[in-house]
Amino acid sequence: MTGPQLMPGAVVPPLRRDFPLSRMVAYAGATWDWHRLHYDTEYVTARGLPAPVVDGQVLGALLAEQLQRWLGPQCVLRTLHFRFAQPVFSGESVVCTGRVTAVGDDGLVTVEQRVEVSGPRARTAVATAGATLTLTPPPASPVGGGPS
Repeated sequence: MTGPQLMPGAVVPPLRRDFPLSRMVAYAGATWDWHRLHYDTEYVTARGLPAPVVDGQVLGALLAEQLQRWLGPQCVLRTLHFRFAQPVFSGESVVCTGRVTAVGDDGLVTVEQRVEVSGPRARTAVATAGATLTLTPPPASPVGGGPS
């Protein structure tokens, strides 16, 4: 259960994501979160912001996605925590990074993560983030190789 990629210090492959306004509107529709802060450029600029703000829960979902893409369907997130440091705005790109900090005898893996905004206004968007996870055994193959 603790293969070589799950050793303390192992680097989680980065996950990159762009946030065009169209993606943000699609997310608002999928979650029924129609606060104008997340899609209305006039509304946010009148309040001194440079562009609509990416919904913070998207960043948490990216942290979970990063781990699940890395470890596959056997990855079971047990806990996820994150703290916002700076907002992410429409038109920006982020990269999620992480590393394994501990692997317990019980198979519990602890990962430390971050979300960084890349580009001209590079900054940390989410710090003090991470997860604990376990891996479930892969399903057994059918005897005889499957249906005939």
